[in-house]
Amino acid sequence: MSPAHLAEMANQIAAFFASQGTHEEAVAGIADHLRRFWEPRMLRAIGAHVAAGAPDLAPLAVEAVRRLGYGDAATATAPSRTDAVRPAAG
Repeated sequence: MSPAHLAEMANQIAAFFASQGTHEEAVAGIADHLRRFWEPRMLRAIGAHVAAGAPDLAPLAVEAVRRLGYGDAATATAPSRTDAVRPAAG
């Protein structure tokens, strides 16, 4: 998925949660939604986009991505445990 498409989806999520309560509640809701429904590769991709500046991403979405531990150069490109090659069983 392209960074622009991920940003569009994250902005839609942010717009919804922005109307649901306080700033803190919105960021928590966005982060929870991303954690629960986005694949790890999508989170890493949006994290890399945030690390690159993400001018098209809503500030609430940026904050939520960072809250999840993505969005800086170190975490945006780090492989997750699910990316690791597992030895063959045998």
